[in-house]
Amino acid sequence: MNTLQLKNLKCWLEIPEKSDFPVYNLPYGIGYFEDGSHSAVSRIGDYIINLSLLFQSGLLRADGLVLKHFASEFLNDFIDLPREVHQSVRRRLIELLTDKHAGLYDLDKEIKDNIIVSHHRVQLHLPIKPGDYTDFYSSKEHAANVGTMFRGPENALMPNWLHMPIAYHGRASSIVVSDTHLHRPWGQILPPGADNPIFSPSKQLDFELEMAFVTRRGKPLGQPIKVDEAEEYIFGMVIFNDWSARDIQKWEYQPLGPFLGKNFGSTISPWIVTLDALEPFRCEGPQPEKELLPYLKSSGEKTFDIQLEVDIIPSDCQPTTVCRSNFKYLYWNMSQQLAHHTVNGCNIQAGDIMASGTISGTAADSFGSMLELSWKGTKPIKLSDGTERIFLLDGDTVIMRAFCQKNDLYLGFGQCKSTILPAINY
Repeated sequence: MNTLQLKNLKCWLEIPEKSDFPVYNLPYGIGYFEDGSHSAVSRIGDYIINLSLLFQSGLLRADGLVLKHFASEFLNDFIDLPREVHQSVRRRLIELLTDKHAGLYDLDKEIKDNIIVSHHRVQLHLPIKPGDYTDFYSSKEHAANVGTMFRGPENALMPNWLHMPIAYHGRASSIVVSDTHLHRPWGQILPPGADNPIFSPSKQLDFELEMAFVTRRGKPLGQPIKVDEAEEYIFGMVIFNDWSARDIQKWEYQPLGPFLGKNFGSTISPWIVTLDALEPFRCEGPQPEKELLPYLKSSGEKTFDIQLEVDIIPSDCQPTTVCRSNFKYLYWNMSQQLAHHTVNGCNIQAGDIMASGTISGTAADSFGSMLELSWKGTKPIKLSDGTERIFLLDGDTVIMRAFCQKNDLYLGFGQCKSTILPAINY
């Protein structure tokens, strides 16, 4: 469906102007309802669509689609279906919501009112059960900023960085959905000038502004996914906050990389926005600065113009927007990330999470972490209540937003939100 056709789509439900969820978005999530039931859901404007009940009504059908794909606790079974089925479901949802003669508009009112529910009456849960989670390090600006702080500008990027997407294997079990609050983590910290570490709650708690993609099932073990077919194995995208305890991480990360400074929690937005919905917002990313090995050479527009924002809200205060960035700044695109991840034959599963790494731009207000925004604590950030931050304090709420805009087309991902709670007494 081209941009003009999308622009002319009119939903028979009332959709607020500039809603994150117009009829050409239709993301997927998992909702729990007031009667205790749960279902795969989609969202249109201020309404939640119960896909299990819609399927049971007989109005939503596709080859191979059965009730369990919508009635499960997570979306993994649905994601495991072929891409053609997902596209068929999407086309049918658009038809049901734009054509008054397609069956949903004229459905019995009691049944329809259970299928289409106010979003205030639905609690959103973690949409997938991630079997694995990989965190990339794909923003050149972020990598250069961090490298400059700790190694100096002459050694800002490691020798391998411009040749391949760098990543580490994260902790899938501690990925939580938006509005899940997290306690400040404990760990070993080496105080400045000390020879031995102390055991303490982190004093340098940070957010990391990221996006992540959710995979379909990949090829069998031993068979790599090629860069120009990688999008066939990507279901959709979420906002991703990869919380970081910088002081814990600094002491532990050599020689094997991130561990306790990262695995205490990562937060994702509840809605998975499909690549089909993002299609009108394709664009080119940065050009490679080094000749790439053939398996990483991609063709065409392989990234998306997704605008990103981060707010910090102190307790009972107004928000302060501390960062404005864009997904298109990433040096390594998703196709290159997935091709590199599987080039050795590594297999991926339906529902795996692949995070981008912190997304920073060139401007100081586009840096995607407090480490960069405060430049390792030397440039405090002033908030709306007059207080300053170099890292996050207990009671601070971090809200991340992602949205796309092109001419009259607009869609969003909702919010990725969490509040920092005090460390648990040890």
